[in-house]
Amino acid sequence: MGKRALISVSDKTNITDFAKELEKLEVEIISTGGTLQALNSAGVKAIAIDKVTGYPEIMDGRVKTLHPKVHGGLLGKRSNTEHMKEMEENEIEPIDIVVVNLYPFKETLQKPVVSKEEIIENIDIGGPTMLRSAAKNFEDVLVVVDPEDYPRVLDALQEDDTSNELRQHLAAKVFRHTANYDAMIAGYFAGETGEEFPETYTVTYEKVQDLRYGENPHQKAAFYRAPLATGISLAGAKQLHGKELSYNNIQDANAALEIIGEYENAAAVAVKHMNPCGIGVAANLHDAYELAYDADPISIFGGIVALNREVDQRTAASLSEIFLEIIVAPSFSKEALDILTEKKNIRLLEVDMSENKEVTHKLTSVGGGVLIQHQDTGQVTADELKVVTKKQPTEQEIADLLFAWKAVKHVKSNAIVLAKDNQTIGIGAGQMNRVGSAKIAIEQAGEKASGSVLASDAFFPMPDTVENAIKAGITAIIQPGGSKRDQDSIDVCDEHGIAMVYTNMRHFKH
Repeated sequence: MGKRALISVSDKTNITDFAKELEKLEVEIISTGGTLQALNSAGVKAIAIDKVTGYPEIMDGRVKTLHPKVHGGLLGKRSNTEHMKEMEENEIEPIDIVVVNLYPFKETLQKPVVSKEEIIENIDIGGPTMLRSAAKNFEDVLVVVDPEDYPRVLDALQEDDTSNELRQHLAAKVFRHTANYDAMIAGYFAGETGEEFPETYTVTYEKVQDLRYGENPHQKAAFYRAPLATGISLAGAKQLHGKELSYNNIQDANAALEIIGEYENAAAVAVKHMNPCGIGVAANLHDAYELAYDADPISIFGGIVALNREVDQRTAASLSEIFLEIIVAPSFSKEALDILTEKKNIRLLEVDMSENKEVTHKLTSVGGGVLIQHQDTGQVTADELKVVTKKQPTEQEIADLLFAWKAVKHVKSNAIVLAKDNQTIGIGAGQMNRVGSAKIAIEQAGEKASGSVLASDAFFPMPDTVENAIKAGITAIIQPGGSKRDQDSIDVCDEHGIAMVYTNMRHFKH
């Protein structure tokens, strides 16, 4: 065939087998550094890059392929007579196949201990340059960046049918790959320089799976994860049982994970449509789940449950009594798995919950753009609460207020949460006015509202929500404060002898 291939790879998966097949097709192979050694050791007659360039590899291999005899061989258009004339005049031979993958920058960043010098040295320069040159000239150069593509490339070469469609597909993959690589490097340097919101914001995601559909059957969808994601993340979940996750499943399970991360003691969270319908905290997981279930035994049906302890046999038995879409937990005992896997379709997800949460960026798409903000990791302690009423809250009320405050952060605004004894008893979510949310929460709580506490994600512009809370028998309220009419709500509390505390922190969730 009289073709030449340049092979230089960090990931050497199947490379010697691939090169041997190229040899059978009479392809001359050029190589560099460690790849050259690996090929020669396997009996492949690869020649060194310096034999092509006439110039040695220098600077610890930093400079070896950045040479006109390499890039001229890649970029010269075979159909352009002027290009071919210049190649001949400069003794540049065409390179027809490029097989390159890059220094392991991502893997280097993920090392538990790594120096800045090592990170910098794993920024590939020559590799992306060769890939981009070859991909730009895809009509003449076959470029391969992914070992998974070796078989189909060999098939095409053996059939002497490297179609333009295949070449363009491989070139597109190259540009996605180098864009992904550069995005990780850009992200690293933005972190090093402390530029949270630079003039351009480059992100990259790697596909986890195609989804059957999006929010609705007529919408296409796929699930991607950040390549360097840390902390508690659904992207790193291990599915132990059940059918494939849907778009809505992933949204709901992610919401449940974000909520469960708020609680250190044994906790259970039930979620429907990205809102909690029940949260319980107790001395053990089973009791926590029972509290979450009792909080709203109607809405939990067909919902998602997240737990922050290993699921034991007793808890599994209770979970199996109703229809649930997903159960998320750090682990499941063998006995628990035996019980839960009897249900064919329930998804069981194992998620590492040991990693500390960190402040990350939250991206929300809008027409033609994206909004970027910090995740809402804000929280308050008992010492940070400001009592604004004559009545001081009791220790039990403070505990309930803080519990409710953690919950209300994860409820769609306008949000109201009623809680008592480490259990949500009423949740009002996503209403156009705060009074509406309060009425829903109070109605849901029923008689349980008496003696409970109320959390509001934002201030009260008027005292009407407080008045409704007092009628229901609520004894303490937690809210951010900050309204021009704060005093009206304080006066109503004082008139009826209930406590109110301010957090000076708002938790809008749109």
